[in-house]
Amino acid sequence: MQASGKNAGLGLALVSAVAFGGSGVAAKPLIEAGLDPLHMVWLRVAGAAVVLSPLAWRHRALVLRRPALLAGFGLVAVAGVQAFYFASLSRIPVGVALLLEYLGPALLLGYIRFVQRKPVTRGAAAGAAVAVVGLACVVEIWAGLRLDALGVLFGLCAALCQAFYFVFADQGADGEDAPDPLGVIAYGMLVGALVMTVIARPWEIDWQVLGGQAAVGDTLVPAPVLLGWVVLVATVFAYLTGVVSVRRLSPQIAGVVAFLEAVVATVLAWILLGEHLSTWQIVGGGLVLGGAFIAQSSRPAPPTTPPTALVAAAGPAVVDREATRA
Repeated sequence: MQASGKNAGLGLALVSAVAFGGSGVAAKPLIEAGLDPLHMVWLRVAGAAVVLSPLAWRHRALVLRRPALLAGFGLVAVAGVQAFYFASLSRIPVGVALLLEYLGPALLLGYIRFVQRKPVTRGAAAGAAVAVVGLACVVEIWAGLRLDALGVLFGLCAALCQAFYFVFADQGADGEDAPDPLGVIAYGMLVGALVMTVIARPWEIDWQVLGGQAAVGDTLVPAPVLLGWVVLVATVFAYLTGVVSVRRLSPQIAGVVAFLEAVVATVLAWILLGEHLSTWQIVGGGLVLGGAFIAQSSRPAPPTTPPTALVAAAGPAVVDREATRA
């Protein structure tokens, strides 16, 4: 029974990584057609909030039961990652920004080990290390590297927010009064949309772009179709499957499997947008896959302490998360 639950969790984590990884292929044509990147992020988050609003109403009791979790998930796991990633992207190369963001799973292991004081499996630690090396090859960090202190800082903040995404997704999973992940995600999107409204200023959106077409490789696709994919598949579906996978696996294992998102994004860009893979990127993709396999196949260490309380985990994160990943 436990093995079947872990296999199901692994399957959901893989599906979530594929869904998240497909966001860039759909969003990049819209950005190249004239849509501002921050406006793309706002449309993604706000659209998901509208789709999930019936779930928010259904789980409205969560507002009083778990306000810290909802605020933390929205501020950090939704708005934080998006805002810091794009701020980083504006100052340093795309590949470096992506690598910095995906240091989140490695930071997550440090949080589990030194803050929560829980044991970390050797397999998860080794898998994270292998996957980080592979991701460095996928994004070819050595190509055109221009270090900008503020850009690197923003990238590390995005990684920190991504790490707390897995922490928040796991909160209360073992308790009798566990919050429904559907409600958490719905309110997280609502909070994230409000925050991104202030940052992105959506009243300046060029709506004509969304009424036309965008080029996906050599094919013209209606802009609303691409936006629908980003909102429904790469955001709503990706977050739902991602949070459920964390609860079936563990934050540390699901975090390493999430490295696959960069591989998926690269492969889809190769197939659909004509952005060809180099030899090093292919090698790196293999390392990421290997790291994820090492992590998910490791035996969980015996628990030595009870799960950390929600407020304890949410506190520092609220004071402080692509996409979209657009």
